[in-house]
Order: sequence, then structure tokens, then C-alpha cells
Amino acid sequence: MTTASTASTATTATTSSNSSPSSRSSQDSGATAAVVRSRPRGRLDWRLRFAALSLIWGFSFLLIKVGTDGYAPFQVTLGRLVFGTAVLAAAMLVKRERLPRGARTWGHLAVAAFLLNALPFSLFAYSELTIPSTLAGICNATSPLWGMALSLVALSEDRPTRVRVAGLGIGFLGVLTVLGAWQGFHGLDVTGTAMALLASLSYPIGWIYVRRTLAGSSESHLSLTGAQLLLATVQLAVVTPLFTSLPTRLSVVPLLAIVALGALGTGLAVLIQYGLVAEVGPTTAQMVTYFIPVIATAAGVAVLGESLAWSTPVGAVVVLAGAALTQVRRKSA
Repeated sequence: MTTASTASTATTATTSSNSSPSSRSSQDSGATAAVVRSRPRGRLDWRLRFAALSLIWGFSFLLIKVGTDGYAPFQVTLGRLVFGTAVLAAAMLVKRERLPRGARTWGHLAVAAFLLNALPFSLFAYSELTIPSTLAGICNATSPLWGMALSLVALSEDRPTRVRVAGLGIGFLGVLTVLGAWQGFHGLDVTGTAMALLASLSYPIGWIYVRRTLAGSSESHLSLTGAQLLLATVQLAVVTPLFTSLPTRLSVVPLLAIVALGALGTGLAVLIQYGLVAEVGPTTAQMVTYFIPVIATAAGVAVLGESLAWSTPVGAVVVLAGAALTQVRRKSA
């Protein structure tokens, strides 16, 4: 997701030169094939965990909206990171994992924490002050499109194909449909939408950075992601007091939304995703990306009563179709 989000680290090597940073799930995994194959299956059927992950990330945009009803966007993001880090810290204690060592690794993780957590989480929170959660969820689905476009420039081994380039064009046509370009973007909050799209752009920039700097790290995914979330929390802990003041009252429902956003949408979601990648592989696990905007839209309309023009679902379908095409790989000889 948020796609978010999501705490994302492609911090160990990608398994082949054909992998792309344009998919959040494939980059979150990064596990070597040997490690993936050796892990036991989860106790809960992977399809149920896949559905749970789709729901958690899909509802994250609703939770952001509810959280900003009572707290400033930076406070929502800080709370999200605190509770997400707590979940991963607990998992590390259970598995007796240690934080990474080495100043170089921590330096790169600090940049990754900013690009993959602190910046996009904050931008999404600010964007939802003025745009519906449905639109934010659909903007999040553009990450594979941005990632494919950036990878063609930044990753020399990621060669374009006609199908992928066509997918890029179709995807951005879908974005224009969602935004109602033929109407001159009438009724659209430009600032909020731009923030959501920038948040989506931040993810692939972060993936490319991580791939270039931390691929092949000997540290475990849990250790690296825990450190990354910890650093993002520190970053927000420094920034938040500078731009916000303490809340004058305790808003219970928004606070509960922030707790759920952090503990479930950031912490638990990462653990579920790692398990899925280990069991069914990154290709299947990354399909969750295409369910997130659907669930985010349904949640926004059903729970928050957000309005929905015909162009929003139609454009979302076009965006997802384009994003899917950007993931098509050239068959090896």
C-alpha cells in the first residue's frame, strides 16, 4: 500500500536480472530462491492470508481518513510508524533477531526509511485532508507505472518491451480518466491529488535506491525492515513537533484508526507478506496490488459515504490493466 504502504525493503538480492522495482510485493520479498524454498508453509492457508493482506491494505486509506479527522497528518504518520515498529520489534524478539550492524547499512536504511515510509505515509495523510480515500487508493495503484518508467532509466538490465510500454501508456490514460481530464479536472483538488501521486512515485524511487545500495545484504528481511521502520519513526518524531502542536483533546475513534493503521496496515501486513512470498513466490504475492484500489474504493463508498463518479471505477480498471501489462516479462530463450 500503501501499497502502502507499507514498510518496504528490497534489501536482499533480487533473484534474477529481470526483476523490476515496479512491484511492491516483489521488492518487499527479495529473498533468495534457496531461502524461499526451504521455509515451511504457514498454518493458515495462503489464500486466506492473501485475502487478509488485501483487506488490510485496502482499508488503510479509510483508516488514514478517519485518523486525520482527529489528528494532524504528521501525528497520524508518527502513530502509524510507532505501532508498526512495535509489531516488528515484537516479532524480532520472538525470533531472536538482531538489528543490522554497520554504519553504511544504517545510512542506506535511513534513506530508504524516508523514501518508503516517512515521505509517502505523510503525503498520503496530507492528501486525504482534501481528497477522498477512494482517490488516494487509486493513486497508490500508479506505483507500478512510475516504477516501470523509472526502471527503464535507472536500471540498465530492465529492458522495455512493446507490451510493457503499451501498459505504461494505458495506465496513465487510466489516471487521466480517474482525474476527469476531459472536464479540465473540474472539482478536483489539485494539491491533494498531486500529494497522493507523489507518494506513489516515492515508492519506486525508494525501491530503486534500495536495489542499488542494499541488494545482497546478509541481514534478514525482518531485521532490515525493523531497522527501517525504527529510523522512519525517529525521522517523524523529529519533524512532527516542529509542524504540529499537541492535540487539545483525545479523539478515541481516530486514535483507534491510527493504532489499527500501524499495527495491522504496517506491522502485521509486512509479516503476512513475507510469509506469502516465502510460500507462493513474489509473482503470486504481488497480485495483492490489484485488489487494494478495489477494496479502498468499496470501503470509502460503503463506510465513509464518499461519492463515486463513473470515471473513477472505469479509470481505476484501466490503471490496473496498464499496471498489469508493465509486469509482463520477455520470455527467456
